[in-house]
Amino acid sequence: MTGKEMTKRIATLAVALAAVGLLGACSSNSSEPIPTTISTPASAAVTPGSPAAMLAATPWETTSATDAHGTVVPLTDDHVKNYVGFAYFKSDGTFTMFNLDDTPKMHGDWSVSPDGRTRTIIAKNDAGQEQFTRVVDIVTLNDKDFTYRVYPTADDRTVYFDIIHTPTTHPEPAK
Repeated sequence: MTGKEMTKRIATLAVALAAVGLLGACSSNSSEPIPTTISTPASAAVTPGSPAAMLAATPWETTSATDAHGTVVPLTDDHVKNYVGFAYFKSDGTFTMFNLDDTPKMHGDWSVSPDGRTRTIIAKNDAGQEQFTRVVDIVTLNDKDFTYRVYPTADDRTVYFDIIHTPTTHPEPAK
């Protein structure tokens, strides 16, 4: 593949990711999944140095959660328990997630907006059919912390929970 073809492919991917980000900005960030037919190609490579590359650089474990007042919320709380587990974001644009007891949680495609402000997951069943899409605001994303924000009620931005992940050496369980 020539450099020109690669540049064109990367530009096409950037446009697709931007479209997903714009759609996510219009969607609900509630804990309820939102059905969609938009998908990120699993063959999409992560650009080195990008926010997506940072997310794909390590496996992540949910280690805590806080509410809008900064108060620590137990990981068993009804508002956060659906977001708890181990996450493995692969550089090919696919992900797997497991509960803390290593039972399978979900898998599918993922992306981070080019500006690093949102993360999108598209959960799929074993047949590859889309089950739901979840777009969340990224609060922090660096080599020590990946925190995203969820809103229990989409139209109330004053009530939210930050889901905090740290890198883990926990090996990815077999599905």
